Amino acid sequence: MPDLTADSPQGILRRGWSAAVDDYAIAGGWARGGEALLAADSAGGVHAFNGKSGAGAWARRGTHDGGLLAMAVHPGGTAFATAGQDGRAVVWDVADGEPKQTIEVGAGWVEHVAWSPDGKWLAAACSRQVCVYGPNGGEVWRSADHPSTVSAIAWSTAGELASACYGRVTFFDAATGELGQKLEWKGSLVSMALSPDGDVVACGSQDNTVHFWRRSTEEDSMMSGYAGKPSALAFDASGTLLATGGGKKVIVWSFHDGGPEGTRPGVLDLHLQPVKTLAFARRGMRLATAGRDGDVVVWSLDKDGTGEPIGVAVLAGYGTELCWRPDGRALAALDAQGGTTVWRIG
Repeated sequence: MPDLTADSPQGILRRGWSAAVDDYAIAGGWARGGEALLAADSAGGVHAFNGKSGAGAWARRGTHDGGLLAMAVHPGGTAFATAGQDGRAVVWDVADGEPKQTIEVGAGWVEHVAWSPDGKWLAAACSRQVCVYGPNGGEVWRSADHPSTVSAIAWSTAGELASACYGRVTFFDAATGELGQKLEWKGSLVSMALSPDGDVVACGSQDNTVHFWRRSTEEDSMMSGYAGKPSALAFDASGTLLATGGGKKVIVWSFHDGGPEGTRPGVLDLHLQPVKTLAFARRGMRLATAGRDGDVVVWSLDKDGTGEPIGVAVLAGYGTELCWRPDGRALAALDAQGGTTVWRIG
């Protein structure tokens, strides 16, 4: 990796702006169509910045007793939800940072929140249960206990929610909570990504493998050889590529022409430390990755999963989350030192 700083990026990454939150930057996202960038820290602080200049708009501290664990921006871009160790989920207004709804989810930590694609439902995972809430914050349904703590949730469609835990992925009807398809595998699933059409379910496992199912056939496959737990997974917008972390190298599997079975994955090898987070831009096959050493790389990929680096920069701390602006013309990175950095895309 070249001798870089956040102020001297190379390639398509051009200098933008940087700011700081109060603690470990744990989650963030673009709102209001890219006009605002939200960043939350583990101590419970939430900050809003002007998306173009980086000027602070507002800050709220102590939002969750014990610490904040997750954030999700509403698809409409005018609201967002946070969750924390206090068993609550809170819905906030992006414009002024005022709470709109406070939801008492349960006695345990609320580690995951996710809005349905149409913004109608808010899902939250607390310990072994998944809950769904309506537009007014009222509980619509609550699942029975899963076999273990819920490790991930994701919406396959506006009407269906998926959850992952030890040994299985389960699908629920969004309106009723009725159990749908259940995909089982003996292992601890630590992460989950769904293809855009909802047919492919990919999960990183505690045993350093990636397991995936095709829902239409219920056939499953396993990809092994990872140096660590593949906790970072992402599909591109077309569903052609699945990028996976789990070591210093990023492994990209291609579903083009009937893959990935029987094919060799693309191997993206530039990071000096294990990759912590990755994200595809909404358009095209540009992938951003961040490692524990603070390096951020943007890759241009082909349909077979191979690719080349086209932009590099370095953060003060290791990257915790990467967020592409909706139009793909800016990339934001949060880091463990509380930094929030935005680069323009040249």
